[in-house]
Amino acid sequence: MDNKGMYTMWQRERPPFNFPRIRSEPGTTTASVISATQPLADLTPFPPVPTLAEWSTLWSLWDLITLEMIPPSMLHTKPIHLRHKCLFYLGHIPTFLDIHLTRVLRRMGKKDEGHTEPEYFKEIFERGIDPDVDDPSQIHPHSEVPENDEDWPALEEVLAFRERVRARLIRVYEEYGVERKGEPGVRDFPRALARVLFMTWEHEGFHAETLLWMLIQRAGDVDGTLPPPGIAKPEWETLQKLPAWSQPMPTSTVTFEAGLEVSLGHDDFEAEDTFDQFNSPTYEFGWDNEHPKRMAKLGEKAVKIETRPVLNGEYHDFWMKERKDGGFALPGLWVLDSEGNVQVRTLYGPVAMSVAANWPFISSYDDLEAFAKWKGGRLPTEPELRMYLDKYGGADESNVGFKNWHPVPPQLPDVTNGTRGHNGGVWEWVSTLWDEYEGFEKSVLYPGFSSDFFDGKHYVVLGGSYATVPRISQRRTMRNWFQHNYPYAWVGGRVVYDA
Repeated sequence: MDNKGMYTMWQRERPPFNFPRIRSEPGTTTASVISATQPLADLTPFPPVPTLAEWSTLWSLWDLITLEMIPPSMLHTKPIHLRHKCLFYLGHIPTFLDIHLTRVLRRMGKKDEGHTEPEYFKEIFERGIDPDVDDPSQIHPHSEVPENDEDWPALEEVLAFRERVRARLIRVYEEYGVERKGEPGVRDFPRALARVLFMTWEHEGFHAETLLWMLIQRAGDVDGTLPPPGIAKPEWETLQKLPAWSQPMPTSTVTFEAGLEVSLGHDDFEAEDTFDQFNSPTYEFGWDNEHPKRMAKLGEKAVKIETRPVLNGEYHDFWMKERKDGGFALPGLWVLDSEGNVQVRTLYGPVAMSVAANWPFISSYDDLEAFAKWKGGRLPTEPELRMYLDKYGGADESNVGFKNWHPVPPQLPDVTNGTRGHNGGVWEWVSTLWDEYEGFEKSVLYPGFSSDFFDGKHYVVLGGSYATVPRISQRRTMRNWFQHNYPYAWVGGRVVYDA
């Protein structure tokens, strides 16, 4: 920016990888992107099965995070005490993939298919942990890992295993995939195999994000997390001078009348998977908690939902007035500097609140619920937030899929002109418990994926963060979940008022 504030020069960079995204209809070129009358479900979806090019992109991301952001001194550390050490996740991803490739190939009649060596990796790397926040001794079934650092496999051994598993996956694509005419690289598979390929790709995508939740806790520390290489560090001082970053952000509400209906989920019958039938070009796979398609009604009262998510700055004001003196802990992504000022964690190290004031506030369900009540409102139910996102979310500019490596100020929808916005790059909490519902069927491939957490302590979240791959964040039916008092997930929220 020049000294008169008249001109700004921006330098563009080519990121080390780029995830494909669902785009709006051809011909929409402005921030209006998707008209508010076009349901998100009508957008052109991704191919049912990730292409090898998508796997390659995902591997580039995974290798960047695990090999270039985690220094050797951190491999045996736990940046979040409720999770395994970093090294576990380097072994978990290829082990999970290898286990499921072996299982599905044996079901296809390949009885001699064995696990990739060393076979004992499946004993320690198969499944991670999500213990009870209040009592970490309470935990779902999981792999038993070595207690001593010296008993873990060496990094070099884990990486060699990873390469053998990746080569195995490529062979599966080449042997069983049928390339679609006119769509180079897009392959269709026997549907039961296609589901495994979908599931294992998204599993790795999930873990790329959750590993970053761990690493951000050590970013900026001596011998801590390294910033993402090949990505220029943001010029925070310049960015915070921009109006969207520095000026008070207006808010407004939209009203939904009582009793409106919204569809949740999609029809994805895992029980109908066979090896005789190939996936159709338009089939949409999902996780067991997305099936079946069902209708939900809003409540008996009209509601007003804020078009802007809760921001760091306004939560900071609330925390200073209402919570700080009450002994409440800092939110998981906040930290105090040497002078006692609140800073916000990023993958480049903590930044001043003045930089992040207009970013969406990220914290636990409990923190956001307390703020909503303080404002005289509450967090939305799943049907309420789903309806809002259908009508006003999902702008092409949405901060998902590593468009940035940090949150940004939200883009508010223009309700009058029917244009969409985005929340700045966070999942969003809803007040709906993560629980069984009518029509829910536990997955056969991954039986405990959802049902292990039907415990009355987990709540639904929707959307996706800046580190959620687009295949996940842009699937309308995607649902995720976290414990109500877990402070590390990149989840925000917005306030709803009963009219």
